[in-house]
Amino acid sequence: MEGKNQLMRLDTSQQLRLGQEMKMAPRIIQAMEILQLPMLGLQERIDAELVSNPVLELQEGRADEPAEQVEAAAFDDRGESDMVITDGGDNAEDFNRLDEMTVEYGPEYIGESAPAPSRGSYDDQPDRKLEAMANTAAPAESLTEYLLKQWMFVDVSEATAAAGRLIINYIEADGYLRMSLDELSAKTAEAGEPQVDRQTLRDALEGVQGLDPVGVGARDLKECLLIQLNAEAVAGKDVALEKQIVTHFLREVEMNRLPVIAKRTGYSIEQIKAGIESLSHLDPHPGLLIGQSSAPIITPDVIVTIDDDGSVVVTMADGSIPGLTISDFYRKQARDRQTEKSARQFLQKNIRSAQWLIEAIAQRRHTICRVTEEIFKAQRDFLDYGPEALKPLPMADVAGKVGVHVATVSRAVSDKYAQTPRGIFPLRMFFSGGTTTASGEDMSWDAVKAKLREIVDNEDKSKPLNDDRLAEELNSHGIDIARRTVAKYRGMMNIPPARKRREY
Repeated sequence: MEGKNQLMRLDTSQQLRLGQEMKMAPRIIQAMEILQLPMLGLQERIDAELVSNPVLELQEGRADEPAEQVEAAAFDDRGESDMVITDGGDNAEDFNRLDEMTVEYGPEYIGESAPAPSRGSYDDQPDRKLEAMANTAAPAESLTEYLLKQWMFVDVSEATAAAGRLIINYIEADGYLRMSLDELSAKTAEAGEPQVDRQTLRDALEGVQGLDPVGVGARDLKECLLIQLNAEAVAGKDVALEKQIVTHFLREVEMNRLPVIAKRTGYSIEQIKAGIESLSHLDPHPGLLIGQSSAPIITPDVIVTIDDDGSVVVTMADGSIPGLTISDFYRKQARDRQTEKSARQFLQKNIRSAQWLIEAIAQRRHTICRVTEEIFKAQRDFLDYGPEALKPLPMADVAGKVGVHVATVSRAVSDKYAQTPRGIFPLRMFFSGGTTTASGEDMSWDAVKAKLREIVDNEDKSKPLNDDRLAEELNSHGIDIARRTVAKYRGMMNIPPARKRREY
């Protein structure tokens, strides 16, 4: 057939295809990263830059004092326009640029995986630039390490000691052993080691449960509390009622069924309440006492005050942020034609990088300050009356008044806190939807929650209000929401249902 006689032909051809490739300049990435950083994150970033960039130095004076500008003509900036940082005006050009960045490149481009500006470093850094690393706290001792150190001094047989080490290695961070003894025994067999018998594991577990913190090694909440109660009994405290409650009535305590406990135990309601109060001082997660980092410190980024004439004043709380400048010595070296070309290029690159960082920090200050000013122009009543006076405030409204993209406002308030006359609050809290009351007043959902909290706090605890009654109470204040919405908000605020709020 003719088809069988045909040979396959391989052709090559050239085609011209027009396409767009999205790229983002390193300085744009850095500006958006700096804007999104919280105060502590910015301090860490500056410390890291001081270590990695040899031309960057601490400036005498405050962080808000502008550093000496590098002559733009001195180095090749590869076509990147300078940021405009001025004290006067609204810095519209800066905000427009941030807007264009977000629209062109997308709000999701900036993230942990985004490329960062390259950094060079000299091998020989001044000692003062390593202070941040030298002063970093050592990692906290883990619970496992803490227990193993104690277990070394427990006088048991070698087999029990080995079983104890096995148990300790499977105790979780909160102090519980959630793996059964049979599973632990099987683990040794899987590892090719002699299988530990169940009795040896039981003996070892009893010893481990005698270690500090008291309650560690328990397999459930009941055992954890009983271990702690037994320790109190050894110390001479009468815990007979508490042990009875833990052993038989934890479910009734959870459901607040105190009359049931009183009827079955023969104790009075007051005695039962005293026993439960005593139990509240025990630790249900003893392992968390060891090896856990301390709670993060909330550092406000802005301070909001009310002036004598009643106007709102917003200032940056960045006094701890060091001022940065560029080394005069390295700047001269970068201009000196006698300097080796590779070294001069290295210095020029780092000088550009340092200038970008200085400008990005200044831009961050101005952006956050302007956004915060617009927030509290809209939420002025919050400063006078508290959370109940919060109004619905979409981010788009603030973005429109400041003149930037919504994504820029989102970055500006991300993980940022404002210190106000009513306390320290996250800036994101002031953005929310809401409802309209019967009187026609706009009220944010956070204000509705605050009102719900007020009603619960002031209810008769002997006859707490159920969700239907809470909805009726809100309705009497002009807030018309459904019972299921009340239940949803109550859950979000960790307010228990009526039966659990009842006091006897």
